[in-house]
Amino acid sequence: MPTLIIESSSMEKETEKIIEKIRQKRLEKKLSLLNLANELGISHSHLYYIESKRVIPSIDVIVKITKALDYPLRDLFE
Repeated sequence: MPTLIIESSSMEKETEKIIEKIRQKRLEKKLSLLNLANELGISHSHLYYIESKRVIPSIDVIVKITKALDYPLRDLFE
């Protein structure tokens, strides 16, 4: 049975695109890292690490972010 191999670099690129879309939407809404982090119930440093691509956010955090930004989850994957 063949093994499906997904290059980590392609996954990293997709993750970076998603994170950049989140950052752009936050800036569009004129929200600071601190304000959005408070709304999400996470530390502003955690959100900073997500946006600077040092940390990959969990699905739960991504869903919370999209809801807080009023940004459809499906739009992240387009």
